[in-house]
Amino acid sequence: MFIGRDRELGVLSALLRQVADGVGEDRPGRCLLIRGRRRIGKSMLAEEFIQRSGLPALFFSAADGQPSDHLGRLREDIAASSLPDSEVYTEHPPASWSGALDALADALPLDEPSIVVLDEVPYLMRDVPGFEGYLQRAWDRFLSRHPVLLLLIGSDLAMMEALNDYERPFHQRGTEMVVGPLTPADIGDMAGLEPADAFDAALVTGGLPLLCGEWPRGGTVWDYLGGALDSPVSALQVSAERSLSSEFPPAAQARKVLTAIGNGERTFTNIQRSGEHIALSSLNAALKTLESKRLVNAELPLSLKASKDRRYSIADPYLRFWLSFIGPNMTELERQRPDLVLDRIKASWSAWRGRAVEPLVREALWRLLPDERIDVAPGAVGAYWTRTNDVEIDVVVADRGPIAKEVRAIGSIKWRDEAPFDVRDLTRLENQRSALTDGPLPLIAVSRSGVTAKRVDGAYGPEDLLAAWRS
Repeated sequence: MFIGRDRELGVLSALLRQVADGVGEDRPGRCLLIRGRRRIGKSMLAEEFIQRSGLPALFFSAADGQPSDHLGRLREDIAASSLPDSEVYTEHPPASWSGALDALADALPLDEPSIVVLDEVPYLMRDVPGFEGYLQRAWDRFLSRHPVLLLLIGSDLAMMEALNDYERPFHQRGTEMVVGPLTPADIGDMAGLEPADAFDAALVTGGLPLLCGEWPRGGTVWDYLGGALDSPVSALQVSAERSLSSEFPPAAQARKVLTAIGNGERTFTNIQRSGEHIALSSLNAALKTLESKRLVNAELPLSLKASKDRRYSIADPYLRFWLSFIGPNMTELERQRPDLVLDRIKASWSAWRGRAVEPLVREALWRLLPDERIDVAPGAVGAYWTRTNDVEIDVVVADRGPIAKEVRAIGSIKWRDEAPFDVRDLTRLENQRSALTDGPLPLIAVSRSGVTAKRVDGAYGPEDLLAAWRS
């Protein structure tokens, strides 16, 4: 069952309407560059869109290999496609990528729209010398003159962004779209979950469609983990390792740094001093690589003053969960002791979840505000901390970040089972407010189990937050 992606399907449909309206004109073709992390559902989205359109289409997916290997796959995929004139290409297949992209236009119809998908374009950019120039030439001279919607898809975010950079051959030939994970609301709808359970599912699966599809309908996180840990082929166990192996060899410094951050080390110094004993120069290079690939977030405190207290975190909730609980315990899973792993997760679950949910909560507030409870506009929603961690404020709403001109609200997140946000939590938040400003500020309380404190200006629970992705 295909759930969610209404916004993305709307973008694709709008572009396809432009193509259809341009049939018979000089340049009716449109191009869209789609990027997103691995296994986020980009290819599934394109397949679903093709099926719904019912139009002639080609879906080509590149893989690691030589230019000749890519050409062979393209020839096979064109032969298997629904393009009406595919034999024009397959009877006399070109021997070069320059000729292949030019000749592809001959297989496209002129009297009706068609869809062409080139998946994992970064492989072509890396393996085929001059690919970007060949693509630009073919688009300008041939492909754009056909009523075709060209979808260029890639998982290497930095390379896909570079494809449309200024002074690169394909600059401004296509518009861009980022495909993110399924939202907590999407996951809740897919699996029939209560709001609180939908957030648990988002934290464990990261919104990856393949993992979400394994979630038992109406089940709790323990129902899901009980089955996933018992199956050596479950997506929960294998997806992260496959993604990491495609990005980094096991001995790569970036892989070691990622593991250190996943194990809870969040500052530069602590990462460097972790068990991996990473040299400073290597650590700087590895962090730069991980940030460019959008695997790691580097965040600064949101406040009125500049700070150098940078913290690092894993960007993908699923990868964060895997690095914390699955990767370190693969030996137990391989010897068929999922019960031991499940016990370790249960022992650390409350503390891990309490911190892991914070980015989702901040995103929800950024989407929701202003509302009837907190009537302030969020230019930025972040957090504040000091180097010694004697002050930690979970939610800071400001006009901009990370250095704000105006702090507009602050809040605290208490994501506990059967323990509401009470007066002690509120008192701690009020005491820490002076670290940001001496003036009064609206106070936000976010709780999984309700709010009993009376002096908060805005109280939010799982159902309130879930509405952020439904509006």
